[in-house]
Amino acid sequence: MIDQNPESRRDFLLKAGMLAGAAAMMPALSGCASVRPTAPAAIGRGPRPPKDGETIKIGVIGPGGMGTGHVHAICDIVGRGEADAEIVAIADVCDIHANNAADVVQSKRGNRPDVYRDYRELLARDDIHGVLNATPEHWHAKVAIDAIVAGKDIYSEKPMTLNLADALALRAAAKANPDVICQIGTQKIMLPKYRAAKKLIDDGAIGVPVFSQTSYCRNTPNGEWNYYQLNPDWKPGENLDWKMWLGDHKMRPWDPKIYARWRRYSEFSTGIIGDLLVHEITPMYMALENAIGWPTRVVATGSHMVDKDMDNHDLVNLEIQYESGHQMVVAGATCNEVGLENLIRGNKANIYLNSRHCEMRPTRPYVDEVDPQTIECPDIGNDQDELRKNWFRVMRSREEPDSNVERGTRVMVAVDLATRSMWTGRAWAFDHENLTVRAL
Repeated sequence: MIDQNPESRRDFLLKAGMLAGAAAMMPALSGCASVRPTAPAAIGRGPRPPKDGETIKIGVIGPGGMGTGHVHAICDIVGRGEADAEIVAIADVCDIHANNAADVVQSKRGNRPDVYRDYRELLARDDIHGVLNATPEHWHAKVAIDAIVAGKDIYSEKPMTLNLADALALRAAAKANPDVICQIGTQKIMLPKYRAAKKLIDDGAIGVPVFSQTSYCRNTPNGEWNYYQLNPDWKPGENLDWKMWLGDHKMRPWDPKIYARWRRYSEFSTGIIGDLLVHEITPMYMALENAIGWPTRVVATGSHMVDKDMDNHDLVNLEIQYESGHQMVVAGATCNEVGLENLIRGNKANIYLNSRHCEMRPTRPYVDEVDPQTIECPDIGNDQDELRKNWFRVMRSREEPDSNVERGTRVMVAVDLATRSMWTGRAWAFDHENLTVRAL
């Protein structure tokens, strides 16, 4: 049932969630500056976990391309009997998107979710256990913080936030409300090979992890993200709230290309780094985290090689240094599909992660000390479905998800500093104790 006094709920969200969310909309900082959240994390009302035998009630916020994909996938997971959940509400600034997603649920599951244009009305409901946040990057932190304060478990799409200030604001909110589940949508963290690599590294099998490399490269001749189609039926002021979509960004004339293809624009997205490379950096970091610590220094370059109309780069290369001195090299491209081998180098052995399995081979000086081994890992099928199902599981068990805010924050340090480096031509450093960044 919907709360019979929704105004009280909205008042609470405006006073508490919006306070915390104010810090999440800060622009990226330049120079030597603190990126500590400027507003304290609001303490929310706490979650209402699903009871034993209770169907998990889900709201979806932002059902555009990825969000509608989530709607299809959740309906299919439930239809296969792999989770007991129901999508009961949809929110989007575009009525067409919201109603299309509601149509999907009705056709696949038989119930029609309630539809809202303002996501805060969805969060005001008492019957919703969790929300899936598939908004554009510049809304990720704001919606996630408001959901946490509203006591809703959340699955928030990658990248965790648009910038580091957003990430630290979300981290502060999550720490202030530790009983609320917050899972970030980086699905490759579910692949067993990375867990196998983590155990080898934590056990000291490869010696000191000195160097790693990964990449996400593809080739899109017509321009990356141009495949998101423009709909002539979008009518700002009639069926679409363009001002709300922009959020705290400056008002500008309606531009359907920005609305549909925002990943191409640096004001709204970090492009390849946040949309693609976080998929590879996150599981690699999970495997290494106990040995390497926080990112401390990043230098990156970006180029416009083929897609010169895109504001964001179509070729990027990153070098990320961590507390231990470990260096991670990351390549990304939308103009060539050949990437780097997924590889973790130790002084005694190397871990190869290009296949489904985890293979360790000794380096030449240690062949008599370290035995080679291959850890065969099961085929888990669709890793994104596994992450969705994991969210449903941890909503019941109240365990910390693997793709959590703390890991997401550390990945966002690398994303943010790499973005700064590409646009300023300088290396950037991060002090995790004082939460400051500085140009080098």
